[in-house]
Amino acid sequence: MANALRSTLGIISAIAFSTLGTAAPATAQSDLSVLAGSWSGGGQIRLADGRSERLSCRASYNQRDGGSGLGLSIRCASQSYKIELRSSLKLAGGRVNGSWEERSFNAGGSVTGSSASGLLRLAFSGTMDGSLSVSYGGSSQQVSIKTSGGELSAISLSLKRV
Repeated sequence: MANALRSTLGIISAIAFSTLGTAAPATAQSDLSVLAGSWSGGGQIRLADGRSERLSCRASYNQRDGGSGLGLSIRCASQSYKIELRSSLKLAGGRVNGSWEERSFNAGGSVTGSSASGLLRLAFSGTMDGSLSVSYGGSSQQVSIKTSGGELSAISLSLKRV
């Protein structure tokens, strides 16, 4: 059961962080430039049985392909879990597409969605399905994730530039 929760947590965190740096359309390269660099913060993991744990994270975003792509590396930890992930995303005309992998638990999948006016809405699929929204500004990011089924029900995060 703990391994299933770890895998679920890794998947959800990977999706959340995969989307944090993708809020701008590819034509708005300056917005991606603002997101490039290091971010830190935390939030809460809520489990389906009602328990929750605090989550602490560090993220690093790197522009790719002249601003139309984004690579990232994320490390998160709660009292019980550690997560390490990588993601590669493509941006085009307000649409986001990409893939993610959580290396500790060998999980992965795809991300699709859209962005507009400081709000990103995505659907993720692969080892599990769900949705998330990201509201963003130049120095902060707020993430809300919901899943269908499984041991994990939600994650909420707040990140600030380091």
